[in-house]
Amino acid sequence: MTRTAYCFDLDGTLTSVEILPCIAAELGISEEIATLTRITMEGLLTFEESLRLRVAILGQVPLQTVHAIVNDIQLDPRITAFIQSRPDQCFIVTGNLDIWVSQVIERIGCGGFTSLATARNGVISLRHILDKGDAVRNIRNRGFERVIAIGDGSNDVPMFNAADTAIAFGGTHSPTPAAIAESNFVVHDGDTLCKLLNTL
Repeated sequence: MTRTAYCFDLDGTLTSVEILPCIAAELGISEEIATLTRITMEGLLTFEESLRLRVAILGQVPLQTVHAIVNDIQLDPRITAFIQSRPDQCFIVTGNLDIWVSQVIERIGCGGFTSLATARNGVISLRHILDKGDAVRNIRNRGFERVIAIGDGSNDVPMFNAADTAIAFGGTHSPTPAAIAESNFVVHDGDTLCKLLNTL
């Protein structure tokens, strides 16, 4: 039997909302960060440029507050159940920071790939920005012969290109044109997604 791995984007795929605008609400700048997130997803700004800018702005929010916000964000129950039924085959692949989202990945109970950062004296320093394509290649090296990737934005394209099957998912908002262009399937709700994954 072919060993299959499933790679899920986090923000807007597993979560009901984008995470960074929720953090930005603490500073009263949620609309500004939402706009920055949107133009990044659309590929108008590189993910690296955008993440560095968003971290510089949102690093002002205490980590304890960020963790409380992230833990309150609703996860899609159907996709979460799918992952938890086969945790050894599922991975969260997100450009978000480990110090912000590691707790939610642990709660879901599967493997995860994130960007890496440290926090010292209230200052966040980026150590490594995740290339989602590298994450897929790392997963292949663990003995998986087939990789199915699920995401919604332009920053998921490297993951799509490195995977065997790519699914553009519009659970929270419509997938970007770049994600759709590189996908094999487009679905718009968690139930349909899980049915599709069970047939692939």
